[in-house]
Amino acid sequence: MDSGCWQAGARDPDAAAGPIVLVAAAALVDSDGRVLIAKRPEGKKMAGLWEFPGGKVDPGETPEHALIRELREELGVDTRQSCLAPIAFASHAYEDFHLLMPLYACRIWQGDPVGQEGQELAWVRPVRLRDYPMPPADLPLIPILRDLL
Repeated sequence: MDSGCWQAGARDPDAAAGPIVLVAAAALVDSDGRVLIAKRPEGKKMAGLWEFPGGKVDPGETPEHALIRELREELGVDTRQSCLAPIAFASHAYEDFHLLMPLYACRIWQGDPVGQEGQELAWVRPVRLRDYPMPPADLPLIPILRDLL
């Protein structure tokens, strides 16, 4: 075979990209069907890129619990595990680590999202997500969101 997915997977799958980092992310969806994204602030890795809110899962923590905690810390909103619906995941090898990121849809939360760390926020229609530069791991999630929403 010399085309398609076979060529795309030419990298040695046994080559370690460093530690596996588990990050949980949310597609907060408002009543108009728009998704909330946040711009990574200056001083952080991949600053200036837009991403789905969320963060690292701490040892002994479930992805859902981590996401609830991160949404509270980053956006000042509160939700419950029963309001999180797993819809997709990203698996991406960066140069020094491998990211594994479950993505949850969330349509019910309390509070108005505000960037608690000074990050810029945007409510975006799924068909317009490609207009915002995002980290490589987030890109494959865009068509999934576009099709589901």
